[in-house]
Amino acid sequence: MQVPAPFEYERATSVDHALALLQRLGPEARIIAGGHSLLPMMKLRLAAPEHLIDINDLADLAYITEGEGEIRVGALTRHRELLESDLLRERLPIITDAEEVIADPVVRNRGTIGGALCQADPAEDLSSVCAAAHASVVIRGASGDRVLNMADFHRGPYETAVGEGEMLVEIRFPVRPHGGSAYEKVERRRGDWAIAAAGASIWMANGTIGQAGVALTAVGAHEVTVPAAEQALAGETPSEELFVRAADLAAEACSPTDDQRGPADYKRHLARELTLRCLRRAAARALSQHA
Repeated sequence: MQVPAPFEYERATSVDHALALLQRLGPEARIIAGGHSLLPMMKLRLAAPEHLIDINDLADLAYITEGEGEIRVGALTRHRELLESDLLRERLPIITDAEEVIADPVVRNRGTIGGALCQADPAEDLSSVCAAAHASVVIRGASGDRVLNMADFHRGPYETAVGEGEMLVEIRFPVRPHGGSAYEKVERRRGDWAIAAAGASIWMANGTIGQAGVALTAVGAHEVTVPAAEQALAGETPSEELFVRAADLAAEACSPTDDQRGPADYKRHLARELTLRCLRRAAARALSQHA
């Protein structure tokens, strides 16, 4: 039987208490909420924290609100709550698209958006969703809050900008008029890690694409944003030819490897095809609001 190495357990009663515990216990302390990523790693002895800080009682970190041009999501918000949110379904359908293909009900009932982002797994869906939606994250520590974009938040596979004595507390999504977004994923079986996936956001302005976001999952060392595709889309009128060009740029930008989920060439083909599908759907959603 696989069992974790010995550890101490503490249950935080507030965000300030959790931060104080992190600062007192040092770098060998880890936060746990859903635990679907951390606990398997602990059982395999791939992670061996000396202290676990349980934040499941911090209800003030579980929310989805809109105001001042953005939607704010607390880090402890569960996958199920993201999936069932009418606000996100209407304003950020890319999140709903992704949540419909993430894991299974057991994981969705307990797993959190903050845990998913902090795990920074290259095949994890929500990192690319947030990148494509131009989200920012709020990291809190003893000296206050830091707000970072997704490119600065992710430092590499399984590594983020959350430092010692800090925790992720919120994700912020900009809400602009005439926007549309979509997420597409290919998996071996429903709820599995992606073979490849793509997310796209489009915001229309005066009949052209004012801004765009494109990001990929499971086709590189970490989530892959595609600045070249985003730049190619900006200022252009939506068209199939434009989307094909952007999808080609996405395929060129990724760096998949051969593994048990498939050969690199197949994943690169999927990156192109899924980006194209996302852009079509995101544009249709944006244009329906623009009409």
